[in-house]
Parts: sequence; structure tokens; C-alpha cells
Amino acid sequence: MNNLKQVFSTVKSSSPILYWFAMFILLLAGLSFVGLFTDDRVVQGISVWLKPLKFTISTVIYMMTVGFLINFYPYSNRKKKIINGIVAWTLLLEMIIIPLQGFRGVQSHYNQNTLFDGVLFGCMGIFIGINVILMMIFIVDTVRLKLNTEKSVQWAIFLGWAVVLLGSWVGGQMISQMAHNVGVADGGAGIPILNWSTKGGDLRIAHFFGLHGIQIIPLFALWASKKWKNSNRNQVIAVTTFSLIYAGWITYTFYQAKQGIPLIAIN
Repeated sequence: MNNLKQVFSTVKSSSPILYWFAMFILLLAGLSFVGLFTDDRVVQGISVWLKPLKFTISTVIYMMTVGFLINFYPYSNRKKKIINGIVAWTLLLEMIIIPLQGFRGVQSHYNQNTLFDGVLFGCMGIFIGINVILMMIFIVDTVRLKLNTEKSVQWAIFLGWAVVLLGSWVGGQMISQMAHNVGVADGGAGIPILNWSTKGGDLRIAHFFGLHGIQIIPLFALWASKKWKNSNRNQVIAVTTFSLIYAGWITYTFYQAKQGIPLIAIN
């Protein structure tokens, strides 16, 4: 809990735009949560507020992650402000569109039923595309610069960004087929809360684990740095091994989904 407080405190002081935008999006998450119980409208058999809830929570986590990790990079204050501003504004707009579409009772993703819906979906793609470019910048800079952290943690941050890029590529695959399910239509029976399909393949699983690699892998590196305090070599080996297993899991879930097989089949 203290570590979480430190993250919030660090982001609030060093990246205020990300902090306050994240707090606003967290408010949207709260409103979406309330909507689950007060609004019985559904899209594809699912509450119109479930997707806004999941996306707002995930976005808050990502924004806080960027706001915290950027302090490890030897960037000028100007460069930090530019990156923070781009991430904050693009994701804020993204998180306004998704709840807006939920409020309207229509799909936010893959929706081209009207010109307005198509424009909104196109804008979402542009906003995410901009963030993917920033991810690639982080990857390059993590390699070429000396970050203000331990070697194993820097290596984990690099691998984390690489896995996020993999997860983003999976997102691109969903857009290319204009659906996230394989073998069955989007919507329908799914794992509670996450709503991953229990009847067919679901690319969102690989997408989810990919996007959260930037949190999971560095957190593992922090654990490894405490486990092997006096051995950088063991730390790096542990981080590399864990990352390969993690990437392998993402690859497996992607392959499984493309075959139309659910992660958990429930009759």
C-alpha cells in the first residue's frame, strides 16, 4: 500500500497533468460502475457500461505507469512535459468517447453504423496510434540511455515496453477483422467481469496481458532485485526468463484465440 501511495505521490508532483487527468478518468470509472447497476441497457448482450468501466480503469493504470516510469529517463523537463501532455490528452479524449458511446447505448469499437460513429472510432484509432509511437520512442530510449534505476529494472522496463507493443499489435489484429472474437460473434457468454468469450476464441486475452506487461514485468524485476540483492546477473536472468514465459503466454493465448478456442470453455 505504501508503494502505491508513493506512485501516486510521485506522479502528482512530477507529472501533474497525467495525475489529474487520471483522477478525472477514475471518476468516469466510478460513474460507469454505478451505471452497471442503474442502467439495464445492453449492447451485444452486455451492459453498455462494462466496457467503459474496464477501459477507464486500465487507462488510469497506464497513465500512472507512464507518469511514474518517465522519471527514470534522463529527459529534459520540456521533453517530459511534451510526452506527458500527449499521453494525457489523447487518452482523455479516448476515455470520453468510450463512455459517451456507452451512454448512447451503442458500440464504441468497430462501429461504423453512422458517419458520427465511424468518425469517433477513427479518432480512437488515431489516439491509440499516437501512443504506440510513444511506446516505440520509450523502447529506443530505454536501450540507448542510462536510466536512473538498477540494470535489471531497466532491462525489465525495456522488455515491458516490448510486450506492450506486442499487445498493441494484437489490438491491430482485432481492428483488421473488425471484431475481437474468432469463431463466434462478439458478445454473448463470457467470463464474469472480464467477459472473455467462453464459446469461441477471444483476442482480447492476449491484448490484455500484452498491454499490462509494462506493469507486471518491472514489478517482477523489483521482486528479483530484493531476492538476489548481491547478484545483478541473477536478477537479469530471472527477469529475462520471466519475460520469455510471459511473452510465450501471450503468444499462446493469441494462437488459441485465432483457432476459435476459448481460454475457458463453459457449456
